Amino acid sequence: QVQLAESGGGLVQAGGSLRLSCAASGLFFRVMTMGWFRQAPGKQRELAAGITPDGSTNYAHSVKGRFTISRDNGKNTVYLQMNSLKPEDTAVYFCAASTGATRPYNYWGQGTQVTVSS
Repeated sequence: QVQLAESGGGLVQAGGSLRLSCAASGLFFRVMTMGWFRQAPGKQRELAAGITPDGSTNYAHSVKGRFTISRDNGKNTVYLQMNSLKPEDTAVYFCAASTGATRPYNYWGQGTQVTVSS
């Protein structure tokens, strides 16, 4: 059974930092493309950052230069370091896994709330 468990969300002031973690189990982590999505109230879910098995990364324009996605295959964990947070980064952040960079994300975590106050 695949499980993705996010942690690290919380309340932070604008300009602050948070690091999200996602521990994966039940899948062959090192061959999976991993992503961090976010969904703000009243908005569609969007991909914030993704990382392929070989470590290639991609970011949404709105987070580029502020967020960094990374992975530790030994710990089956993917991270999202979020710096210079803005109120518009407030959202539920979801970890997701895909069997290929061009394939749909078909495994999802429950999400963790990130709230950035102004």
